[in-house]
Amino acid sequence: MFIFDAHLDLSMNAMEWNRDLTWSIEEIRKSEQGLTDKPGRGNNTVTLDAMRKGNIGLCMATQIARYVHKDNTLPGWKSPQQAWAQTQGQLAWYKSMEDLGEMVQITNRTQLDAHLELWKSDEEKKPIGYVLSLEGADSIVDISYLQKSYDLGLRAIGPAHYGPGTYAHGTNSVGGIGTKGRELLKEIQRLGIILDVTHLCDLSFWETMVNYDGPLWASHNNCRALVDHHRQFTDEQLKEIIARKGVVGVVLDAWMMTPTWERGVSTPESTNVSLQQILDNIDHICQLAGNADHVGIGSDLDGGFGKEQGPADVDTIADLQKIVGLLENRGYAKADIEKIMNGNFINFLQRNLKK
Repeated sequence: MFIFDAHLDLSMNAMEWNRDLTWSIEEIRKSEQGLTDKPGRGNNTVTLDAMRKGNIGLCMATQIARYVHKDNTLPGWKSPQQAWAQTQGQLAWYKSMEDLGEMVQITNRTQLDAHLELWKSDEEKKPIGYVLSLEGADSIVDISYLQKSYDLGLRAIGPAHYGPGTYAHGTNSVGGIGTKGRELLKEIQRLGIILDVTHLCDLSFWETMVNYDGPLWASHNNCRALVDHHRQFTDEQLKEIIARKGVVGVVLDAWMMTPTWERGVSTPESTNVSLQQILDNIDHICQLAGNADHVGIGSDLDGGFGKEQGPADVDTIADLQKIVGLLENRGYAKADIEKIMNGNFINFLQRNLKK
């Protein structure tokens, strides 16, 4: 089944982890043997080849570069200008993949429809389609830079990532959106960019709901009812997204899948983390919605971690195909499975991208 993945940090892996994603999974793992500079070395799960093997022909592909104030201990860039430059380097990598025929950027409905038709064809090596997303808006130096980003193809944006940001407060912080945040939301809505509410802390989330009336989704979020941490969304937040015709992409980071995970200690096997917990999150969102129209896949695979912090039954991203059979085993109809694996996010894009 064709799969849409709503959240992949492809350029971060290429630029910050120095991974050539045109290599095979095995080649990258072999090249990283003995490296200890980053967690997840030698445990990568995503390459362009693995995406093709898993029929994952379309994704939201991120730019990400955090600006950190002098008193912020999180890793990041010391000025918004540096953060902007990093995102532009990441965009340059995507463009170089286009030059190789490995990827193709999708910015409008016409391109989206053409790409979906291409992936129905028998062409041997199809380019991976990507819609550009910005995870955390701190690299938007001032509001005028959002127009620059839109002109370069940006179609979705999350105002915050981890910690306090320029435009909103994210995971592991507490605070609202402020004047700059409200200005950003106004410009997002004017340009017709999709608002990604993932990572907004509770206060920023609800202030955003008051100040924004455009298209929104949560590209990679799980349910707080299943894992009680503020990185996940409460039922009230999920219902708000559903009421606004949004979609929630369930995420495969192990600590968001089980309440017993201990960073640096737990393993997928020791905590019985598997795709079954992903189905639990899918089920929960479907129950809240009363249908299967508001949930999809936002795997976040290789998003700062590897298979050591993912489901035990996922060796590479191609294993997302296993979700299809697991949904069948839980009694999901084929039409609903197709919605979850691709249709809900694709329909959202078809409704909200310009021609």
